[in-house]
Amino acid sequence: MKIALGVLICFPVLVRCIIGLPKVPDIPKLPKRDAPFQDVRTRLHRTHQDADEDSPEKYFHESTFHQHYDGRFADKKLNYDDRRKHLTALIQTYLSSMNDIGAETWIMHGSLLGWWWNRKILPWDSDLDVMVSEKSIHHLAQYYNMTVHHYQLPGLDEGRDYMLEVNPHYTNDSVESANKIDARWIDTDTGLFIDITTLRRNKTAQAQGIEGAMMVKDKHHYLYDDIFPLRETKFEGFPVKVPFAYSELLVEEYGERALTQMFFENHRFDPEKQEWVPLRYAADQHRLLPNGPLSHGTSYWGRRLPSDPG
Repeated sequence: MKIALGVLICFPVLVRCIIGLPKVPDIPKLPKRDAPFQDVRTRLHRTHQDADEDSPEKYFHESTFHQHYDGRFADKKLNYDDRRKHLTALIQTYLSSMNDIGAETWIMHGSLLGWWWNRKILPWDSDLDVMVSEKSIHHLAQYYNMTVHHYQLPGLDEGRDYMLEVNPHYTNDSVESANKIDARWIDTDTGLFIDITTLRRNKTAQAQGIEGAMMVKDKHHYLYDDIFPLRETKFEGFPVKVPFAYSELLVEEYGERALTQMFFENHRFDPEKQEWVPLRYAADQHRLLPNGPLSHGTSYWGRRLPSDPG
């Protein structure tokens, strides 16, 4: 195994180097399932994947205990505080690496909603979502598939390794449920990961005269002008890009109330602190809410001024 020269990147809190794994075969020869446990294992003695329950054609397999963990690297869920800390490091290292590589990427879905509120991950989230361009996914597959990126993170004595794994089915641009995720950025210590999907031309729609029609294999459809030109901003303190029509996309996906909803998943948004505050005790909910405590998935509506991309 060869270790590249460590690189001090433009973000002063992180030091990164790339560890090259053994050369991956050409795409047509890649296995249909994700990298075998014995080839990527770190601290676990056995895998905790649900591969036997999945479609035989599915490449990525989630853990047996939670859908947002990779069972090759984790055997249990993290607690609330640890999960938030590791998800923050996960997106920071991803953004840093993609910036270094020159890949075109931007946040979407729940991650974009978290950015809209306070430029941070929603604290109840256990996953992160990003997109890349077609050109970038080809570049990542050709030159960076199965590379491990080592980071020295603040507050940790030992560094952390993050693996970029590309689904060999990324070349298939049809809508499918088994392989809708084109790549993952995986924390090899906790098993948390970022789902990476690819924005593609919707050839069928464009052939029908819909100019600028775009699609993703997870059945999301967009117009080119919804996404581009990308806006530059910050997320968890790091430079990031967001879609041009971010507010319209969020309303279309989550509804208008998602942009004004100040109580959700047992959290309250504090406008002064610009932070989602957990309501850890029933007394907090009785004190703050007119109708008593929240049940799971319910909300209380508040008002908030529209966000800007700065």
